[in-house]
Amino acid sequence: MAQLNGYLFFNGNCAEAMGFYAKTLGGKVDIMKVGQSPAAEQMPPGSGDLIIHARLELPGGAVLMASDWLDKAPYPSMKGFALSVGYPTGDEARRTFDLLLEGGSAPMPFGKTFFAEGFGMLTDRFGTPWMVAGGMMG
Repeated sequence: MAQLNGYLFFNGNCAEAMGFYAKTLGGKVDIMKVGQSPAAEQMPPGSGDLIIHARLELPGGAVLMASDWLDKAPYPSMKGFALSVGYPTGDEARRTFDLLLEGGSAPMPFGKTFFAEGFGMLTDRFGTPWMVAGGMMG
């Protein structure tokens, strides 16, 4: 059976972001720096402290992976997608929404909708877009 996971690229702040997500969402994050990698010599000079791979495993088995942007091209930013996280209740979703929102912005504030007790859309302080829902109806 195939498994689908998200993979994010950060602009030099992958370790901080993934640590924040582990604290906010729960779970355990494993991080490998470029300098710890067998491929370190093929990476750009001065990139030893950047993250070549991070893996966050959440309770229930969901996985989010990430790294710092290591390409020679400029960092393209995060656009054209959103991570979606759902909870059994609106209260659980609101808690996570509020934590993720710290230092970010919410184009759609958290509130009751026709399909959930609570739903909102935000971009966190690392530039990652999120959709947070709880208490899905029907």
